[in-house]
Amino acid sequence: MTLKKKFSFVEMTDVGRVREHNEDDIGSDPDIGLWVLADGMGGYNAGEVASGIAVKTTIDLVTEACRRENRADPEPETGYMRQTISLRDAIMRANKIIHQTAQSQPQCEGMGTTLVACLFFDNKISIAHVGDSRLYRMRDNRFEQITMDHSLLQELVDRGYYSQEEAQRSTNRNYVTRALGVEPNVEVEIQEVEVQKGDYFLLCSDGLPDMVEDEDIHLTINTFSTSIDTIGEQLIKLTNDNGGRDNVSIIVVKAVDSFPATAGVFDKVRNLFRQSG
Repeated sequence: MTLKKKFSFVEMTDVGRVREHNEDDIGSDPDIGLWVLADGMGGYNAGEVASGIAVKTTIDLVTEACRRENRADPEPETGYMRQTISLRDAIMRANKIIHQTAQSQPQCEGMGTTLVACLFFDNKISIAHVGDSRLYRMRDNRFEQITMDHSLLQELVDRGYYSQEEAQRSTNRNYVTRALGVEPNVEVEIQEVEVQKGDYFLLCSDGLPDMVEDEDIHLTINTFSTSIDTIGEQLIKLTNDNGGRDNVSIIVVKAVDSFPATAGVFDKVRNLFRQSG
């Protein structure tokens, strides 16, 4: 079953007003409910190599894993768990490829990338992230950041040295403590949350929150909620109007319908016995 019609979505990336080239990358497979965004770093053009590897590898491996699961007709609970694991494993594999490339290609030395990805299945969403690329959710007009940055600043917030509000105003927001490709292995943070019809999910590189306050992101989504394409356009415009010091990438996904998993073989047989009883 394709999930594409269960969502409306927009994917946009922009070089900004200062950088000469774009080291962000975005990609998706809406049929399986997968969206991926990466923000590359390190060396001339090397950042875009890292982000490109991260996005392509994650999409390719997760898509293949999901298709295997569909062919196996899994139980919903088992299928969701396996697809979550496939998302984590795909990102870990991308990390190894980026690291190996950086070690073997002098022009790619020191490259890496942050990443945020989400996979929808059975009225839930698996969220995976490494670094400071983020995922937000707006539900019933409440806007909140779901992921927490892997950054030095966030660690200081966690230890009580800064409040979250003070951190938003800090000029030292971009020192990440975790990224793909920097080490042979990486810890991918995974979380799972329920999805309700009408939920908005925003994936973004740090180019957006560095230029636009969360309150203004919330207001933009709320104001232009009748057109998801306009939400994307306005968020990019607002970022650049505020200085556009970095590349900016955004993916906005709205759940327009529920998407329960198809019952597996066991459930089908159990329901037949119930009906016959």
